[in-house]
Amino acid sequence: MVSTGDTAPIFTATRGTAEHESFDLDDHLGDGPVVLAFFPGAFTPPCRNEMLGLQDHLDDFHDAGATVLGISADSPFSQGAFREEHGLEFDLVSDMDGDTIEAYGLTMDIPDLGLYGIANRAVFVLDDEGTVTYTWVADDPTNEPDYEAVLDAARSA
Repeated sequence: MVSTGDTAPIFTATRGTAEHESFDLDDHLGDGPVVLAFFPGAFTPPCRNEMLGLQDHLDDFHDAGATVLGISADSPFSQGAFREEHGLEFDLVSDMDGDTIEAYGLTMDIPDLGLYGIANRAVFVLDDEGTVTYTWVADDPTNEPDYEAVLDAARSA
Protein backbone atom coordinates (compact mmCIF):
# COMPACT_ATOMS: atom_id res chain seq x y z
CA MET A 1 0.00 0.00 0.00
CA VAL A 2 1.16 3.54 -0.73
CA SER A 3 2.31 5.32 2.44
CA THR A 4 3.32 8.78 3.56
CA GLY A 5 6.73 9.61 2.08
CA ASP A 6 6.24 7.41 -1.01
CA THR A 7 6.16 8.76 -4.53
CA ALA A 8 2.54 8.49 -5.64
CA PRO A 9 1.83 6.17 -8.55
CA ILE A 10 1.04 8.27 -11.63
CA PHE A 11 -2.04 7.24 -13.57
CA THR A 12 -4.18 8.05 -16.57
CA ALA A 13 -7.91 7.41 -16.44
CA THR A 14 -11.24 8.84 -17.59
CA ARG A 15 -13.08 11.75 -15.99
CA GLY A 16 -16.64 11.09 -14.89
CA THR A 17 -18.12 13.85 -16.99
CA ALA A 18 -20.54 13.95 -19.89
CA GLU A 19 -17.57 14.28 -22.24
CA HIS A 20 -15.57 11.41 -20.64
CA GLU A 21 -12.33 13.31 -21.06
CA SER A 22 -8.97 11.77 -20.33
CA PHE A 23 -7.39 12.50 -16.97
CA ASP A 24 -3.65 12.33 -16.29
CA LEU A 25 -2.46 12.85 -12.70
CA ASP A 26 0.90 14.06 -13.99
CA ASP A 27 -0.86 17.11 -15.48
CA HIS A 28 -1.90 18.23 -11.98
CA LEU A 29 1.41 17.85 -10.17
CA GLY A 30 3.27 21.11 -9.68
CA ASP A 31 0.05 23.14 -9.45
CA GLY A 32 -0.37 22.79 -5.68
CA PRO A 33 -1.41 19.88 -3.51
CA VAL A 34 -3.57 17.10 -4.94
CA VAL A 35 -6.13 15.33 -2.76
CA LEU A 36 -6.97 11.84 -4.00
CA ALA A 37 -10.15 10.54 -2.35
CA PHE A 38 -10.75 6.89 -3.25
CA PHE A 39 -14.29 5.66 -2.63
CA PRO A 40 -16.02 2.28 -3.09
CA GLY A 41 -18.99 3.25 -5.25
CA ALA A 42 -21.20 6.06 -6.44
CA PHE A 43 -24.80 6.25 -5.25
CA THR A 44 -24.10 4.55 -1.91
CA PRO A 45 -24.88 6.50 1.27
CA PRO A 46 -21.33 6.47 2.75
CA CYS A 47 -19.79 7.55 -0.57
CA ARG A 48 -22.38 10.25 -1.05
CA ASN A 49 -21.63 11.52 2.47
CA GLU A 50 -17.89 11.58 1.83
CA MET A 51 -18.13 13.33 -1.53
CA LEU A 52 -20.55 15.90 -0.05
CA GLY A 53 -18.16 16.35 2.89
CA LEU A 54 -15.37 17.17 0.44
CA GLN A 55 -17.70 19.48 -1.47
CA ASP A 56 -18.57 21.29 1.78
CA HIS A 57 -14.85 22.02 2.27
CA LEU A 58 -14.05 22.69 -1.39
CA ASP A 59 -13.58 26.46 -0.99
CA ASP A 60 -11.07 25.80 1.80
CA PHE A 61 -9.23 23.28 -0.37
CA HIS A 62 -9.12 25.81 -3.21
CA ASP A 63 -7.84 28.48 -0.78
CA ALA A 64 -5.02 26.04 0.03
CA GLY A 65 -4.30 25.74 -3.71
CA ALA A 66 -5.39 22.10 -3.71
CA THR A 67 -7.07 20.04 -6.41
CA VAL A 68 -9.60 17.52 -5.08
CA LEU A 69 -10.33 14.33 -7.01
CA GLY A 70 -12.66 11.44 -6.25
CA ILE A 71 -11.63 8.03 -7.63
CA SER A 72 -13.69 4.84 -7.90
CA ALA A 73 -14.15 1.81 -10.11
CA ASP A 74 -17.50 3.18 -11.30
CA SER A 75 -18.02 3.90 -14.99
CA PRO A 76 -17.60 7.48 -16.17
CA PHE A 77 -21.34 7.46 -16.95
CA SER A 78 -22.23 6.54 -13.37
CA GLN A 79 -19.77 9.04 -11.94
CA GLY A 80 -21.09 11.80 -14.20
CA ALA A 81 -24.65 11.15 -13.05
CA PHE A 82 -23.51 10.96 -9.40
CA ARG A 83 -21.57 14.21 -9.74
CA GLU A 84 -24.50 15.99 -11.36
CA GLU A 85 -27.10 14.67 -8.91
CA HIS A 86 -25.11 15.92 -5.92
CA GLY A 87 -23.73 19.12 -7.43
CA LEU A 88 -20.09 18.08 -6.99
CA GLU A 89 -17.74 20.75 -8.29
CA PHE A 90 -14.61 18.61 -8.40
CA ASP A 91 -13.63 15.88 -10.81
CA LEU A 92 -14.42 12.22 -10.32
CA VAL A 93 -12.05 9.80 -12.02
CA SER A 94 -13.13 6.41 -13.31
CA ASP A 95 -10.78 3.47 -12.72
CA MET A 96 -12.93 0.71 -14.20
CA ASP A 97 -9.94 -1.52 -14.93
CA GLY A 98 -8.79 -1.17 -11.31
CA ASP A 99 -5.16 -0.45 -12.18
CA THR A 100 -4.97 2.73 -10.10
CA ILE A 101 -6.85 1.21 -7.18
CA GLU A 102 -4.41 -1.71 -7.26
CA ALA A 103 -1.35 0.56 -7.60
CA TYR A 104 -2.38 2.36 -4.40
CA GLY A 105 -3.00 -0.97 -2.62
CA LEU A 106 -6.69 -0.34 -2.04
CA THR A 107 -8.41 -3.19 -3.90
CA MET A 108 -11.14 -4.86 -1.87
CA ASP A 109 -14.10 -7.15 -2.36
CA ILE A 110 -17.47 -7.13 -0.63
CA PRO A 111 -18.82 -10.55 -1.69
CA ASP A 112 -22.10 -10.14 0.25
CA LEU A 113 -22.93 -7.24 -2.08
CA GLY A 114 -21.43 -8.85 -5.18
CA LEU A 115 -18.70 -6.19 -5.37
CA TYR A 116 -15.21 -7.19 -6.47
CA GLY A 117 -12.16 -5.10 -7.27
CA ILE A 118 -13.52 -1.87 -5.82
CA ALA A 119 -11.56 0.72 -3.86
CA ASN A 120 -11.41 0.86 -0.12
CA ARG A 121 -12.14 4.36 1.14
CA ALA A 122 -8.85 6.25 1.45
CA VAL A 123 -7.40 9.73 1.10
CA PHE A 124 -3.91 10.68 -0.04
CA VAL A 125 -2.50 14.21 -0.22
CA LEU A 126 0.31 14.74 -2.71
CA ASP A 127 2.72 17.66 -2.84
CA ASP A 128 3.93 19.39 -6.01
CA GLU A 129 6.50 16.67 -6.69
CA GLY A 130 4.01 13.82 -6.25
CA THR A 131 5.23 12.77 -2.81
CA VAL A 132 2.51 11.46 -0.50
CA THR A 133 2.40 13.80 2.49
CA TYR A 134 -0.76 12.41 4.12
CA THR A 135 -2.42 9.00 4.13
CA TRP A 136 -5.72 7.86 5.60
CA VAL A 137 -7.21 4.44 4.87
CA ALA A 138 -10.54 3.36 6.35
CA ASP A 139 -10.61 0.39 8.70
CA ASP A 140 -14.24 0.04 7.62
CA PRO A 141 -15.31 1.41 4.21
CA THR A 142 -18.37 3.05 5.79
CA ASN A 143 -16.10 5.39 7.81
CA GLU A 144 -15.40 8.91 6.59
CA PRO A 145 -12.09 10.74 6.79
CA ASP A 146 -11.43 13.61 9.17
CA TYR A 147 -11.97 16.46 6.71
CA GLU A 148 -10.13 19.00 8.89
CA ALA A 149 -7.09 16.70 9.02
CA VAL A 150 -7.15 16.32 5.22
CA LEU A 151 -7.47 20.09 4.84
CA ASP A 152 -4.56 20.68 7.24
CA ALA A 153 -2.50 18.21 5.21
CA ALA A 154 -3.35 20.03 1.98
CA ARG A 155 -2.37 23.36 3.55
CA SER A 156 0.96 21.86 4.65
CA ALA A 157 1.81 20.06 1.39
